[in-house]
Amino acid sequence: MKAIAVTPGKPNSVHLAELPMPSVREIPNGRGVLVRMLRVGVDGTDKEINAAEYGAAPEGFNFLVIGHEGFGQVEAVGPNVTEVEPGDYVVATVRRPGSSIYDLIGTNDMTTDDTYFERGINLRHGFLTEYYVDDVEYIVKVPQGLKEVGVLLEPMTVVQKGIQQAYEIQRRLRVWRPKKAAVMGAGTIGLLAALVLRLRGLDVTVFGKTAKPYLNSELIEALGARYESTSELSVLTGAQKYGPFDLIFEATGFSPIVFESMQALGKNGVLVLSSVTGGERTVEVPADKINLEFVLGNKVMVGTVNANREYFESGVRDMAQAAAQYPGWLNRLLTHPVKGLENYRALFEQLTNAKGAIKVFCEVAAL
Repeated sequence: MKAIAVTPGKPNSVHLAELPMPSVREIPNGRGVLVRMLRVGVDGTDKEINAAEYGAAPEGFNFLVIGHEGFGQVEAVGPNVTEVEPGDYVVATVRRPGSSIYDLIGTNDMTTDDTYFERGINLRHGFLTEYYVDDVEYIVKVPQGLKEVGVLLEPMTVVQKGIQQAYEIQRRLRVWRPKKAAVMGAGTIGLLAALVLRLRGLDVTVFGKTAKPYLNSELIEALGARYESTSELSVLTGAQKYGPFDLIFEATGFSPIVFESMQALGKNGVLVLSSVTGGERTVEVPADKINLEFVLGNKVMVGTVNANREYFESGVRDMAQAAAQYPGWLNRLLTHPVKGLENYRALFEQLTNAKGAIKVFCEVAAL
């Protein structure tokens, strides 16, 4: 069967590869699930892997099948699978267990291992292929009513984990009822963060680089949130106008904004960092002022990466609520479809150069 793969360590090596058809018998204890791929989203991670910035092939292969934002339909199940059945729509989690205590208790996303295993990213084949097989432990059912937007579940889990971790941290305060939030960045993750925060009833301000009006700002305002361009209003001025912010979710991929966000955060606030920045950018900051305000203000900054099953499940719930509360909103994020695995070059062309793209995805098969 066909698959889109890269040769790790070789820049711009994306190509069409061949894999044998998987079987549920590959998974022990009769717990296998065979999934036919329908849609797979691509993002900056896939672009960086193709640029050979990171990523390693599974043992026994000289290539890595990419794609970690999969959505498919169950084709067959092993004899001991009761959680899903053929015909169900599903998404698989990305991180697989290592050896740390966190892996052993099911929180693979919090591993302390130096070596990690992620489908489509490192040492495990991804979902840009026709079929995959996995243990039902890593398979999350998606309601039929969300099949059109199910490919957004994996990026939604990034937001779910970050926001839920913020609330979990703030249990230290006994009572924490955030009222005002800011989101840094208006890409896919920033839009989904604004959505989740609005579903929780917060007053939300999203800061982006592009001046409005454009699709992203329209989507934000459709949620009852506000959009501000940093070319017209700085983050610090925005904090004075709309803050202080109890929760800030950073999703820009531009590390200097972190230090502005630290200064925009209110007392007892939480700053969630979700951007993976692999460069060597430096910036001068008012270090004493930032440190003083964090200490005296009991502020918290936390990083979040990947997600385990609980965040996939909560993501399904929030997407279902969004579909009811903001009908059609999630569908508008799916801006750039590319049909067929064989059109991998067009897929990466859209990912790299498409203007106005929010979510680029491959239509592997018809829904």
